[in-house]
Amino acid sequence: MASTLLTRDATPADAAACAALYAPYVLQTAVSFETEPPAAEEMARRIAAAQERYAWLVGEHDGAVAGYAYAGSWRSRAAYARTAETSIYVAQSATGTGVGSALYRALLERLGKLGLRTVVAGMTLPNPASEALHTALGFMPVGVFRRVGWKHGAWHDVSWMQLDLSAASGGTT
Repeated sequence: MASTLLTRDATPADAAACAALYAPYVLQTAVSFETEPPAAEEMARRIAAAQERYAWLVGEHDGAVAGYAYAGSWRSRAAYARTAETSIYVAQSATGTGVGSALYRALLERLGKLGLRTVVAGMTLPNPASEALHTALGFMPVGVFRRVGWKHGAWHDVSWMQLDLSAASGGTT
């Protein structure tokens, strides 16, 4: 599927599709720590906010959103201005098809062009698919926050990984 994937900037018209794709993650898993799926209007606000400084990309296959990836601020202090936190969600019907890898590669390339140096990603454990994706893209594990999220009647750990974009692209800044 990734070979026929159109990767593009998200628009407000994608908000409903992104919200629908995300809802099962919110309702059925601990992958997201949200407990209520955001409505399309809220998703449109999030898309706009991400695009102000970073990026929100969608992967479209046969006219339908098969996944999305975005970046946002990691911390608010000025010293962190060249670091972003990334997230990716793939339609359940598109997992294992290469959509996630294609989307994430496009996002990382965009973030590098925007002058970002480091990206970080947190993932609820266990999450072997996300861990494998991040590892394949060159992210390195940097730590685990133990029992920091309570969802579906259980405590969950969050693993953190990071990627140095300047090293990945051969740059020095």
